[in-house]
This record gives sequence, C-alpha cells and structure tokens, in this order.
Amino acid sequence: MATTADFRNGLVLNYNNELHVITEFQHVKPGKGPAFVRTKMRNIKTGRTIDNTFNAGVKVETARVEQRPHQYLFKDDYGYTFMDNATFEQVVINEEMVPFADLMKEGQEVSILFHAETELPLTAELPTTVELMVTYTEPGLKGDTATNTLKPATVETGARIQVPLFVDTDTKIRIKTSDYSYVERVK
Repeated sequence: MATTADFRNGLVLNYNNELHVITEFQHVKPGKGPAFVRTKMRNIKTGRTIDNTFNAGVKVETARVEQRPHQYLFKDDYGYTFMDNATFEQVVINEEMVPFADLMKEGQEVSILFHAETELPLTAELPTTVELMVTYTEPGLKGDTATNTLKPATVETGARIQVPLFVDTDTKIRIKTSDYSYVERVK
C-alpha cells in the first residue's frame, strides 16, 4: 500500500482490479477545500489512458513490478520477440503492449516491465531517446531558415517524423520516443 505522497511517474497501481501505470500526476492544493492529486494513468493491458483524481493522503494498492533489460530481436505474427541479456531467454510480447514500436530497430536495448508475482511481461519501454538514420526526406530549400520550419522524413525503421530543413538523407538523428520529436543530429 502507498499513499498519494508516494506517487511518481512509472508507479504501477492496482486500480479497479487492473494494472495502471502513472504517466503524469499533479498535487493540487486549492485555496479552499482539501488538497488532491490529479493523475493520468495508462492501463497496461489495453493501453487506454484515463484521468483520475485522488484525495490527498488516500491509500492505494501498488503492484510489485520489476524492470529487466532486454534486447529487441524481431517481429513476427505472434508479436515482438525480446531476449533477456542475462539469461538469453526469449520473451514474446503482443503488439498492443509495445508503445512506440515503430522507433525500435533490431538489436536495440529496451526495458521490459514484469509483474513480480506472476512473471508475466506487462509492457516494453524504449529509452527516452533513440538514434536512427534518415532514409528519405525532401531536400531543404537554401535560405529558407528564417523560421523554425519542419519537413517530413522517414527513418530506418519506417517511422515518419518532422525534422528541420537542414537534415538530409543518410543523416543520423536523435529522436525523443515519447512524442516522435527531433532532438539533434548525431555525429
């Protein structure tokens, strides 16, 4: 059991008999009335995000989960296959349980969340940023740099993102996985 003071991003709760992970939370203390905590929680099974408000100090049931490093191997009809770096054991996870999968390339390190009691894989989490090669983008116009203009680009995994005009094909870039945004060029 935990209280609302223990809330943090990534905390897994057993809410309405389903596992939810907290993606955002905000402690609010209005001038009038009791304090409360606004949360955005993602259902681990369905991927659906819900908003919920907890009164401050309320006890909630947490789920015991473990994060283990794995390496992404391949995708087939059953889902995504990962290999445990320590035991070389392979784990298959459904497509719905792997957010931002189109930014994953073979051999990439990911973190898989396991339910501690049942040893079931819950979800796979990519690092905050990934480095990918741009495979196609339109050439930028010379001198059109007065504003922060973006253009579409396709990276090596097939994902389409928006990049600045100076990024060309065969340029390695860093991408923020949470919102598919361009971060910087990689040297």
